[in-house]
Amino acid sequence: MDNKGFTLLELLITVAIIGILAGAATTAYVGLIKKAARSEAYSNLESIRLLEEQFYAENGRFTVSLGIAGKDNMGNVQIIQEGGAPADPTNAIPGFRPGNAANFSYWIVARTVANPLGFSLPATPAVPFNPANVVAQSAGPPADPPCFVALAAGNTGTRVAGDVFAIDCNNVRNF
Repeated sequence: MDNKGFTLLELLITVAIIGILAGAATTAYVGLIKKAARSEAYSNLESIRLLEEQFYAENGRFTVSLGIAGKDNMGNVQIIQEGGAPADPTNAIPGFRPGNAANFSYWIVARTVANPLGFSLPATPAVPFNPANVVAQSAGPPADPPCFVALAAGNTGTRVAGDVFAIDCNNVRNF
């Protein structure tokens, strides 16, 4: 007798193998999406740091604190670009263009003589980063050098929810 087809067992084994391979591929894909979102945040924080350095070179100071702390503050990009809310062109960083991705919210905390309660990062910031654990530098004299910390927080409902990354004026970072 000539068999010209597949048995049910052969078909079930084939479907099981395809299912296992699809599960492994999906897991790898999700990991790559998360890694790409984090890379975007790293790049945007580097951009903010460089733009702040350029602002310092042109104005002799860093910007004031810009944006609202925490996640889900997508309006912070506009606040950073316009120099605050209400807009103040003397503190604007119009070159900050993070793109359309809604994975992270960005904000800047300044430490100036006028705002000594701002902070900079400890020499070895914790990973994952918790802004509440940042070393406050309010105890130092007001003549301490100015600084800033740029932060990115993963927005709710994204694969990077709960991630918080930071970089300061000394290029100390937690990523």
